[in-house]
Amino acid sequence: MNIDRRDFFKVVFAGAATALTAPTAQARPPKELSPDAVGILYDATLCIGCKACEVECKAANAMPMSHDTPLEQAHGVSGLWDADNDLNSRTLNKIKVYTNGTAEVKDREVDGFSFVKRNCMHCVDPNCISACPVSALTKDPVTGAVTYNPDACIGCRYCQLACPFNIPKFEYDKAFPKIVKCEMCSERLAEGDIPACCDACPTGASLFGRVSDLLKEGHRRLTFQPGDWQDYPVHRLGGCEIRTTEVTGYYPKVYGETETGGTQYLLMAGVPFEKLGLPALGDDSRARLSETIQHTVYHGMMAPTLLLGGLVYAAYRHTHEEREDPSADQDPSETEAEERGHD
Repeated sequence: MNIDRRDFFKVVFAGAATALTAPTAQARPPKELSPDAVGILYDATLCIGCKACEVECKAANAMPMSHDTPLEQAHGVSGLWDADNDLNSRTLNKIKVYTNGTAEVKDREVDGFSFVKRNCMHCVDPNCISACPVSALTKDPVTGAVTYNPDACIGCRYCQLACPFNIPKFEYDKAFPKIVKCEMCSERLAEGDIPACCDACPTGASLFGRVSDLLKEGHRRLTFQPGDWQDYPVHRLGGCEIRTTEVTGYYPKVYGETETGGTQYLLMAGVPFEKLGLPALGDDSRARLSETIQHTVYHGMMAPTLLLGGLVYAAYRHTHEEREDPSADQDPSETEAEERGHD
């Protein structure tokens, strides 16, 4: 193989020029939400921290109670609950609390407090599905719920790294572990029922419905003024149960409407969402962005080709230098004999 450094770099630069001048690979278009996609609207101003959603979630999903963590107490509530401090492999749904200063007034940022409910966001264009190499995570084409198939999972945990909301959890304490996350009670949905958390919520803080209708309901609530008395549906949007309560005021945004391409779990609160532990994300899907980068880098297999060429050249240079160095192939004993002869 006769190739010198100049010839090699000619090939490399020619390949790089081809890669740079070639049309940029386009990732798939953004995913569209199914017209019948369903979701949950969580309104923190209606939440009383009773944790009925946590209890019902564990019962509906046959999740064990926590025996190795201390009992906890919700802010301003005297009862104790057998529950973990955050989402984990045994807790799919978690009520947490934000406090500031004296924490005297509910749903106020300064010297106030607010509850927040954490569970899977069921993104319209999920990062976890994009990152999974074996399609263990899939999105229902009708409901939009992100579900998990443990038989397909290989335990790589890429979904954990990809999720911007830190939702999927891994069963590290089991011999045959799997990923655990909220699946929006997909089995209940298939039977015409609603998610257990919405069914258990006594105040309407967790409300089930079509995503398009939930967004309309969210924007309706943003027009409410503090001190007004308004009607709020309970359990499911369009149902017969209504609860009238005083409005405390809203932070002017429905979280999840646009974040990372949109989510099917939407949130409203009286304080900024960053205070409640929710990340500030752009409107474009991160899954689409990462796939665009990957498709561009590997367009025409140019990047792997250049890498292979570099490795081939490095191997050639190493062997070529050994062939040009006579002492490389000479036996050490012969070299010592020659040195004694010269002496």
